[in-house]
Amino acid sequence: MRALVVDPDAPGSLRLGTVAEPQAAPHQLVVDVRHLSLNRGEVAFAGRLPAGTVHGYDAAGVVVRAAADGTGPSVGARVAAFGTGAWAQRMAVDTTAVAEVPARVDLADAAALPMAGITALRTLRSRSILGRRVLITGAAGGVGRYAVQLAALGGAQVIASVGSPARADGLAGLGAHQVVVGLEGIDRPVDLILDNVGGPQLAAAWELLAPGGGVQNIGWASGEPAVFAPYSLSSIGPSKTMTTFGDVREVGPDLATLLEFMATGRLSPEVDWRGSWERVAEAGQALLDRRIAGKAVLDVEPAAAD
Repeated sequence: MRALVVDPDAPGSLRLGTVAEPQAAPHQLVVDVRHLSLNRGEVAFAGRLPAGTVHGYDAAGVVVRAAADGTGPSVGARVAAFGTGAWAQRMAVDTTAVAEVPARVDLADAAALPMAGITALRTLRSRSILGRRVLITGAAGGVGRYAVQLAALGGAQVIASVGSPARADGLAGLGAHQVVVGLEGIDRPVDLILDNVGGPQLAAAWELLAPGGGVQNIGWASGEPAVFAPYSLSSIGPSKTMTTFGDVREVGPDLATLLEFMATGRLSPEVDWRGSWERVAEAGQALLDRRIAGKAVLDVEPAAAD
């Protein structure tokens, strides 16, 4: 079968190649992948993986082989999936990491959800947000645009931070109550920060955090170190916290929740770029250059029938 594999000599360190069919464990099913989505971090760090690795985590398609242990969706089910080796014509994936796609949701839109959607949902669940002030940095990206919508659904006062005025387009319509460039104009403390930027902006955002508030470290798009002034991590009153995020275990139920939000019109897929997986280098560079607002989805050439 064909797959997007790591090649340090290829543009963006990825190229289409031929690999063996996936071998499913008893608790895994096999998906005939129709669409996949790119995440900026995956593109940025592809070259760090061993040559020949089938890359990617996000896909949507149709189950062609059910799990031997009897769990999960049956053959023919339309599913969104999260797992290693997703950028291929077929992928083997744990049944706990898939969710059936409602009839009202296009498979291409479903493919955009897994990593970015789960990250947004689980970091927002780190504390109560009803009536709280939530700052989302890097809000124009994939995680950011989902987080703005989900935070608004949860009753938060949403502040969306972007890197330039052009990146602010559409965020108010997604539920942001305030859209700022950097941290300009934020004049009151915030209760929760979802940080996708890191660097000096993270250190500055920490100063905006209310006592008892928390930062969820999601990404580090700035590529710069964050330097905190002496004693700036100490405060009087309830403790402020900073937490890394990386919990992507057993995402199936949360993925089903996101798909239901999408089916009922409460969550927009935010697919800003779509094309053939032959154009992976073009899509990847657009993500790195921040020319995509939201998600990039690639359409996969169908695999030959068994």
